[in-house]
Amino acid sequence: MHRTLRPTLRALLGLPIGLLGLCACSQPDLIVYVSLDQEFSQELIQEFEKETGLSVRAEYDTEANKTVGLVQRIIEEAKVPRCDVYWNNEVAQTVRLANLGFLAPYTSPSAEGIPDQFRDPDGRWTGFAARARCLIVNTELVAEPGSIHGMWDLLDPSWAGRVAFARPLTGTTLTHACALFDAIGEEAALRYLTTIAEGSALDSPPVHVAQSNGRTRQLVESGQLAWAWTDTDDFNVARLKGAPVMRILPDQEPGPEGQPPLGTLLIPNTIAILKDAPHRSAAERFVDWVLSEEVEERMAFSRSAQIPVRASVPRPPHVASDLVAMRVSYAALGAQIADRTRTLKELFLNP
Repeated sequence: MHRTLRPTLRALLGLPIGLLGLCACSQPDLIVYVSLDQEFSQELIQEFEKETGLSVRAEYDTEANKTVGLVQRIIEEAKVPRCDVYWNNEVAQTVRLANLGFLAPYTSPSAEGIPDQFRDPDGRWTGFAARARCLIVNTELVAEPGSIHGMWDLLDPSWAGRVAFARPLTGTTLTHACALFDAIGEEAALRYLTTIAEGSALDSPPVHVAQSNGRTRQLVESGQLAWAWTDTDDFNVARLKGAPVMRILPDQEPGPEGQPPLGTLLIPNTIAILKDAPHRSAAERFVDWVLSEEVEERMAFSRSAQIPVRASVPRPPHVASDLVAMRVSYAALGAQIADRTRTLKELFLNP
């Protein structure tokens, strides 16, 4: 009987071992959560795999749930962490994760030359390859684009029904809305955002509140609206299509009584290693690769037209280089974003 069972036992024991071997082979060397649009980031991740031989499982945010979805996943997975690296397309939610204790310090040698304003003092995240908030204008519908100067033009009655702003509950529009509270003060920011939100409930809203920056771009490039807020990467997509559009960097001129320009918000990508990253060594290699000058240059020359944060990195002429940036504290943005989000949800989900 013993001899009869032995081959059977070997077969039974061999089956799960074989299956386990297959599972082990299918496991990635690195798991990266990515909030930068997949169309812009996927090619870079594939290039990293090709150069290093490491396999990467990249998981992406949806456009409508940009940034917030993956941040919530990281928080929910705290007891059983899956993610090694978080590549965010903005900064406030990354700062929030750092403040909550989810990120590990790491000073990448590739970060040399990145200005301090784009680096966490404790080394938990690093910013690179920024976008600017901008206005996309349909030149066939706007006879004098030079008459549009900045954020307050959105509320000008002469533009009522012809302009758009993305709902500021996710992604860069959320970061932008939160930054306004610091940049122009609580009262003015609340007045601006409340006017947009309350108007969106009307049958003919003065400002169309769209689902995303990609949607505001589409409304303008298609000629449905005259102009809208978006990001420089979304504008560049329309430019490359040959759409009749131009970009305006808002609030670049001095304010009343010689006040300095408000400037436009500059929003860097950020990258960070999770505190309990299962694949720490591979995570460091990936961060080093992404933060290199070569990758930042590629992002500048790509369809997303990202703005290098290092002056030494080459860029094409259409990538903004000489602009007045809004004076904000990224640390303050991250500390306040949870409370600001609650305020914005009250405004825009129940206008």
